[in-house]
Amino acid sequence: MKRTFLTLALAFFALGTTQATEPVEIEKKEVKTKESKVAWKAYKVTGSHNGTVDLKSGTLMFDNDKLTGGEFTVDMTTLVATDLEGESRQKLEGHLKSDDFFSVASNPNATLVFTNVKSTGKNSYEVTGNLTVKNITKPVTFDVSVYGSKATATMKVDRTQFEVKYGSGSFFDDLGDKTIYDEFDLVVDLEF
Repeated sequence: MKRTFLTLALAFFALGTTQATEPVEIEKKEVKTKESKVAWKAYKVTGSHNGTVDLKSGTLMFDNDKLTGGEFTVDMTTLVATDLEGESRQKLEGHLKSDDFFSVASNPNATLVFTNVKSTGKNSYEVTGNLTVKNITKPVTFDVSVYGSKATATMKVDRTQFEVKYGSGSFFDDLGDKTIYDEFDLVVDLEF
């Protein structure tokens, strides 16, 4: 009886150590930056503006087709407005790239690194990540859907957390119809 118990105990121990030392196979998939799109929309009292910004690089990580991580770099120098033309467009883009907003000359990149990925349904995830804009890192939470070799994400970003306070009613009084809302939307379509 003691011998049978000892044999079983050794078998469970051996099985436990074998499983514990097997590496988890994480598959990294590079994002096709030219085929992917990052669209933004910002709001003010009198309307809104929208545009795009290009991905510089991106990687999604999977474990058996389940999203487990991701890292992205956005090229802030490519920030454009798509709802305006001519001089109005150039003026808005120049202002957004200036120190009033994103200080693109001294901060040409923004980054996002996933820190937690939670499945919320088939192909759907709630992701928490560290977003870095103007060398300031803050946590953000957003939804991601993955279908085959494509993924979409939507998120709201509070610009004031990154010291982008120009025209913010949260920091300045009496702005009236010149108030720009603190949150803006990002919609990301990825191909990998």
